[in-house]
Amino acid sequence: MNKNRQIELWVGLFVAAGLAALFVLAMQVSNLGTAYSGDSFEVQARFDNIGGLKVKAPVTIAGVEVGRVSDIFYDAEDFRAVVVLAIQDQYQQRIPTDTFAKILTAGLLGEQYIGLDPGGSERFLEQDSEIAVTQSALVLEEVVGQFIFGKGAEGLE
Repeated sequence: MNKNRQIELWVGLFVAAGLAALFVLAMQVSNLGTAYSGDSFEVQARFDNIGGLKVKAPVTIAGVEVGRVSDIFYDAEDFRAVVVLAIQDQYQQRIPTDTFAKILTAGLLGEQYIGLDPGGSERFLEQDSEIAVTQSALVLEEVVGQFIFGKGAEGLE
Protein backbone atom coordinates (compact mmCIF):
# COMPACT_ATOMS: atom_id res chain seq x y z
CA MET A 1 0.00 0.00 0.00
CA ASN A 2 2.89 2.35 0.78
CA LYS A 3 4.30 1.76 -2.73
CA ASN A 4 0.99 2.91 -4.32
CA ARG A 5 1.06 6.18 -2.32
CA GLN A 6 4.60 6.86 -3.50
CA ILE A 7 3.62 6.31 -7.15
CA GLU A 8 0.59 8.60 -6.73
CA LEU A 9 2.81 11.30 -5.23
CA TRP A 10 5.24 11.14 -8.19
CA VAL A 11 2.39 11.21 -10.71
CA GLY A 12 0.91 14.25 -8.93
CA LEU A 13 4.25 16.06 -8.99
CA PHE A 14 4.68 15.23 -12.68
CA VAL A 15 1.20 16.62 -13.50
CA ALA A 16 1.87 19.78 -11.44
CA ALA A 17 5.18 20.35 -13.26
CA GLY A 18 3.41 19.89 -16.62
CA LEU A 19 0.74 22.44 -15.71
CA ALA A 20 3.39 24.92 -14.57
CA ALA A 21 5.22 24.49 -17.88
CA LEU A 22 2.01 25.09 -19.84
CA PHE A 23 1.36 28.26 -17.81
CA VAL A 24 4.86 29.61 -18.57
CA LEU A 25 4.42 28.79 -22.26
CA ALA A 26 1.03 30.55 -22.34
CA MET A 27 2.57 33.66 -20.75
CA GLN A 28 5.35 33.71 -23.35
CA VAL A 29 2.95 33.34 -26.28
CA SER A 30 0.57 36.04 -24.98
CA ASN A 31 3.40 38.56 -24.32
CA LEU A 32 2.17 39.02 -20.75
CA GLY A 33 5.26 37.55 -19.17
CA THR A 34 7.62 40.15 -20.61
CA ALA A 35 5.61 43.32 -20.10
CA TYR A 36 7.74 46.30 -19.10
CA SER A 37 6.35 47.92 -15.98
CA GLY A 38 8.72 50.91 -15.66
CA ASP A 39 8.27 54.48 -16.85
CA SER A 40 7.87 55.16 -20.54
CA PHE A 41 7.12 57.93 -23.01
CA GLU A 42 4.66 57.66 -25.90
CA VAL A 43 5.18 58.44 -29.57
CA GLN A 44 2.82 57.91 -32.49
CA ALA A 45 3.27 56.41 -35.94
CA ARG A 46 0.68 56.39 -38.75
CA PHE A 47 0.34 53.43 -41.11
CA ASP A 48 -1.80 52.76 -44.20
CA ASN A 49 -2.22 49.11 -43.15
CA ILE A 50 -1.22 47.53 -39.82
CA GLY A 51 -2.05 43.96 -40.85
CA GLY A 52 -2.39 41.81 -37.72
CA LEU A 53 -0.48 44.12 -35.37
CA LYS A 54 -1.87 43.99 -31.83
CA VAL A 55 -1.62 46.01 -28.63
CA LYS A 56 1.34 44.80 -26.50
CA ALA A 57 3.35 43.86 -29.60
CA PRO A 58 7.09 44.50 -29.13
CA VAL A 59 8.88 47.61 -30.43
CA THR A 60 12.51 46.89 -31.31
CA ILE A 61 15.65 48.66 -32.48
CA ALA A 62 18.34 46.38 -33.95
CA GLY A 63 16.52 43.40 -32.45
CA VAL A 64 16.54 44.85 -28.92
CA GLU A 65 13.12 45.39 -27.35
CA VAL A 66 12.77 49.06 -26.39
CA GLY A 67 9.02 49.24 -25.81
CA ARG A 68 5.53 47.97 -26.58
CA VAL A 69 2.52 49.02 -28.66
CA SER A 70 0.18 50.64 -26.13
CA ASP A 71 -2.77 51.62 -28.35
CA ILE A 72 -4.06 51.34 -31.91
CA PHE A 73 -6.87 53.44 -33.35
CA TYR A 74 -8.24 54.71 -36.66
CA ASP A 75 -7.93 58.39 -37.61
CA ALA A 76 -11.00 59.27 -39.68
CA GLU A 77 -9.45 62.54 -40.88
CA ASP A 78 -6.53 61.05 -42.81
CA PHE A 79 -7.91 57.48 -43.12
CA ARG A 80 -4.90 55.82 -41.52
CA ALA A 81 -4.22 53.67 -38.48
CA VAL A 82 -2.44 55.40 -35.61
CA VAL A 83 -0.18 53.21 -33.49
CA VAL A 84 0.91 54.53 -30.10
CA LEU A 85 4.32 53.24 -29.01
CA ALA A 86 5.30 53.23 -25.33
CA ILE A 87 9.11 53.51 -25.36
CA GLN A 88 11.04 52.79 -22.15
CA ASP A 89 12.36 55.95 -20.49
CA GLN A 90 15.95 54.71 -20.64
CA TYR A 91 15.81 55.28 -24.43
CA GLN A 92 14.65 58.90 -24.17
CA GLN A 93 17.18 61.24 -25.80
CA ARG A 94 18.53 58.24 -27.75
CA ILE A 95 16.10 57.79 -30.66
CA PRO A 96 16.47 60.43 -33.42
CA THR A 97 13.39 62.27 -34.76
CA ASP A 98 13.99 60.98 -38.30
CA THR A 99 13.62 57.35 -37.20
CA PHE A 100 11.88 55.02 -39.67
CA ALA A 101 9.13 52.70 -38.31
CA LYS A 102 8.05 49.52 -40.09
CA ILE A 103 5.78 46.61 -39.26
CA LEU A 104 7.67 43.34 -39.43
CA THR A 105 6.75 39.69 -38.91
CA ALA A 106 8.68 37.30 -36.67
CA GLY A 107 9.18 34.27 -38.89
CA LEU A 108 6.98 33.26 -41.82
CA LEU A 109 3.66 33.23 -39.96
CA GLY A 110 4.74 34.70 -36.61
CA GLU A 111 3.48 37.68 -34.66
CA GLN A 112 3.89 41.18 -36.00
CA TYR A 113 5.95 43.83 -34.27
CA ILE A 114 7.31 47.34 -34.86
CA GLY A 115 10.92 47.68 -35.97
CA LEU A 116 12.57 51.09 -35.64
CA ASP A 117 15.54 52.13 -37.80
CA PRO A 118 17.20 55.22 -36.28
CA GLY A 119 18.11 58.12 -38.52
CA GLY A 120 20.92 60.63 -38.15
CA SER A 121 19.16 63.64 -36.68
CA GLU A 122 20.66 65.39 -33.67
CA ARG A 123 17.17 65.93 -32.21
CA PHE A 124 15.44 63.08 -30.37
CA LEU A 125 11.91 61.71 -29.98
CA GLU A 126 10.11 62.82 -26.84
CA GLN A 127 6.63 62.52 -25.31
CA ASP A 128 3.86 62.89 -27.96
CA SER A 129 6.31 63.03 -30.90
CA GLU A 130 5.27 61.49 -34.19
CA ILE A 131 7.39 59.23 -36.38
CA ALA A 132 6.88 60.65 -39.87
CA VAL A 133 8.30 57.89 -42.08
CA THR A 134 6.56 54.51 -41.83
CA GLN A 135 6.23 51.30 -43.83
CA SER A 136 2.98 49.34 -43.58
CA ALA A 137 2.67 45.64 -42.95
CA LEU A 138 3.20 43.22 -45.80
CA VAL A 139 -0.13 41.41 -46.12
CA LEU A 140 0.39 37.91 -47.49
CA GLU A 141 -3.03 37.80 -49.18
CA GLU A 142 -2.23 40.96 -51.18
CA VAL A 143 1.13 39.58 -52.31
CA VAL A 144 -0.45 36.30 -53.44
CA GLY A 145 -3.25 38.22 -55.21
CA GLN A 146 -0.75 40.42 -57.07
CA PHE A 147 1.21 37.34 -58.11
CA ILE A 148 -1.89 35.52 -59.37
CA PHE A 149 -3.34 38.51 -61.20
CA GLY A 150 0.07 39.46 -62.57
CA LYS A 151 0.48 35.97 -64.06
CA GLY A 152 -3.10 36.07 -65.38
CA ALA A 153 -2.49 39.40 -67.12
CA GLU A 154 0.62 37.98 -68.81
CA GLY A 155 -1.51 35.27 -70.45
CA LEU A 156 -3.83 37.87 -72.02
CA GLU A 157 -1.09 39.67 -73.91
